[in-house]
Amino acid sequence: MNRQTGKPDHIEDYLITVRVGQWFGWKDSKNKIYANLVVHDGGSKPSEADCTAGLKTLQDNFDTAKTNAANKKASGKQKLKDLGLDDDEIKALTGA
Repeated sequence: MNRQTGKPDHIEDYLITVRVGQWFGWKDSKNKIYANLVVHDGGSKPSEADCTAGLKTLQDNFDTAKTNAANKKASGKQKLKDLGLDDDEIKALTGA
């Protein structure tokens, strides 16, 4: 996960959603690629396509949530303006 934005950016972000516990690891912890993925719990290893698709879904969900939050913020500000508040009053109420 990107530490600055919180957006999922590695298959590890998907893998932690597959099963609970420390069920996977890496042959080379400095080179965390699918080829180095190791399963520790005896379960099956997800396919590379599943990992890629799962990460893409997480990223899409993150982007959608961010867009929805921005849209709701803009909509809320507009509704306050429609009620007659000016920008300074809105900023005082919302902090933004």
